[in-house]
Amino acid sequence: MEIRSAEALLLDVVDLHDYDRIVTFLTREWGKKRGVAKGARRKHSRFGGQLQPLGKARVEWMEKDNRDLVRISSVELQSSARRLQQDLEGLLLSAYLVDHIQEFVQEDEPSDLFFRLLDSTVQAVIDGVDRGLATRYFEAWVLRLAGVFPAPESCPECGRVLEASGVALVASGESMVCRACADRVGMATKVSPQAVDFLRRIDGTKLVNLNRDCPTVSTLDEVESICTKVRRSFLQHELKSYRVIRETISGLPGNPAPPTENY
Repeated sequence: MEIRSAEALLLDVVDLHDYDRIVTFLTREWGKKRGVAKGARRKHSRFGGQLQPLGKARVEWMEKDNRDLVRISSVELQSSARRLQQDLEGLLLSAYLVDHIQEFVQEDEPSDLFFRLLDSTVQAVIDGVDRGLATRYFEAWVLRLAGVFPAPESCPECGRVLEASGVALVASGESMVCRACADRVGMATKVSPQAVDFLRRIDGTKLVNLNRDCPTVSTLDEVESICTKVRRSFLQHELKSYRVIRETISGLPGNPAPPTENY
């Protein structure tokens, strides 16, 4: 048996049996972990008030070989994300951020960059950064860190430097190519210079700095469409939270139904 302790971001908490809970959490050193918090549902549990989704905490757990679930011995909450989850939009955003981490981060693999991305995005939104901007920034960076969505700097087909005014997303969503190669491969969608600029600016630019010169809503909508195609192409399915968000938005007064291609 091995005892470990690390700073963690709490991703998900679900009930198990009558008194326990399963907690999924993200660490820098060991990536995503899942463990049982024994007695967490009891009235006077030592975990009381500590298991808050997207909260940052010091977690201590015990591991045994060939066991999928670790045993969590203590959780000490350091900061809460409740301010993000006080309205429906914030709850949906929280689920969307967590869904990305659940899909793209592996267990037992160092995940410092994913940890820093999720931590900084949550804090930025709590501090007042535009939620739409933060979401696009986060999903684009997740795809980049996963190695499936490189910055649009050069054409993977011919190697030429991409001009912002001549970039297209191939139909499969796997890459962005130059105009010449787009004509050759066919079925490519033109990407606006504004969207290309945003996808380049996120490299080395903090989210809070992007917020000072926030892209237009149309540009952010285009980036969302691009990221959706790339993500779906890689996963071969859509995130459940994304479908819920689209269905919820379409159900609000004055909003049209989501296009079928989002599903």
